[in-house]
Amino acid sequence: MLFTQVRYCQAMADADIDAMRELVSEDKVFTLMGGKQQTREEYFADVANGSLTYFTIGIENPVIDVRGSHARITYTSVLNADAYGVRGTFRMGGTHAYEKRDRQWIAVNE
Repeated sequence: MLFTQVRYCQAMADADIDAMRELVSEDKVFTLMGGKQQTREEYFADVANGSLTYFTIGIENPVIDVRGSHARITYTSVLNADAYGVRGTFRMGGTHAYEKRDRQWIAVNE
């Protein structure tokens, strides 16, 4: 499961929308730093057009809780990014939920 989170972070840094689509449920809603919420496709569009540019994404202190086909990872992200014109390094705590589908972990809403 941690490998999937790392793979997703790398796909974000690479702006690899195809890989991101493989790893995220179609109904996933993203909540950004300022509290703004976006659908999967709105978020992916902002990554694709450069409104959200991730240069590097680090994962610190991950804690993983797996219960059958559901899992949660809580960690601190260290993002070197340009988010809507604001460039910097951002440290954010967060939790992501995953569900195992066809032997692959997929990011889902909690």
